[in-house]
Amino acid sequence: MSVEQRFDVVIIGGGPAGSTLARLLGTSRSVLVVERSGGDTAGRPQAQKCCGGLLDPDAQRMLATFGLGVPRQVLVGPQLFAVRAVDLASGLERHYQRHYVNIDRGAMDEWLLSLAARSATVARGATFRTFRPDKDGLTVRYTVGGQPVEVRAGLLVGADGAWSAVRRALRGSSSQRPDYVAIQEWYPNHTVSSCFEALFHPAVTDFYAWTIPKDGKLILGAALPADKDPAARFELLKRLLVERGWELGAPALRHGTHLARPSRPGVVDLGAGTVALVGEAAGLISPSSAEGFSYAFRSALSLAQALGPGQDGWLGRYTAANARLRAELAVKALKLPVMYQPWLRRLALASGALSVDRVDTPISRSQ
Repeated sequence: MSVEQRFDVVIIGGGPAGSTLARLLGTSRSVLVVERSGGDTAGRPQAQKCCGGLLDPDAQRMLATFGLGVPRQVLVGPQLFAVRAVDLASGLERHYQRHYVNIDRGAMDEWLLSLAARSATVARGATFRTFRPDKDGLTVRYTVGGQPVEVRAGLLVGADGAWSAVRRALRGSSSQRPDYVAIQEWYPNHTVSSCFEALFHPAVTDFYAWTIPKDGKLILGAALPADKDPAARFELLKRLLVERGWELGAPALRHGTHLARPSRPGVVDLGAGTVALVGEAAGLISPSSAEGFSYAFRSALSLAQALGPGQDGWLGRYTAANARLRAELAVKALKLPVMYQPWLRRLALASGALSVDRVDTPISRSQ
């Protein structure tokens, strides 16, 4: 098998981290993006990744930093301005003001990748297999339609999510064992609320579950401990909701993904040698909310800046650029026991601190 081409940077994964890095490198490097998705399937639930599809203020700030505005085809309704926090065990609930942009995740990925494709080469329907380093760089092997392809690269970047094949090839299969599984189901033609709901119950998860309305559909999801029968716990979540009067019906789609929650030291790994890791592949995701867009954008920006002076010394510059981000993750991890202790959560909900008083019925006016 002959080697077809050489690139300065080969990026595995065309999600927010990979496509942003490719776009930021622009024409200063020859870049190949190896993307598993075969084409534009945005707008159909089956094309969606297991993601709630909400841009929080941190992600919005990064888009502002990049000078990007989200196009209309990426947006879905309703736009959300509140979180309804519900403790299913006690029945306590409160509404809190938040500012999210509700998006179609498939359309978002396609838009970001289309920006990258203006200056990078994109291999669609491609699956990464392995890499082989040598004194002059490395050889990257992937398949397209079952056919093997080899390319040469100066730097390989893993932007392929929590269960990163690049990270496992670099560190070994036992180096990255995500401790949560995220499961989501889509329910069509559902009477949905106009807010993002965060659901808590210690018998379901020590993290949280969620519902998100999207154009007349409802996403029900949960981040569940990987070693404690996540499928059974998801079914328990649905039974608890039905007991509260929900009418879920049959889901149109069910999907899941791995989730590496950086709640302890050593989860974050930025790479080594001629291999870099960004976004969730590096373990960069919020341990308190599992928000990943902002960390994908920030780590891609940090790596692009680290590569600015050249590849020599890239890891030291990349590590230094991410020092603040890693410190933020450490602080959030320290807060987890307080945020996710059931009795403290109930105390916070009962107090009503920082919550919004909802007015759901007309207010009569005295004559």
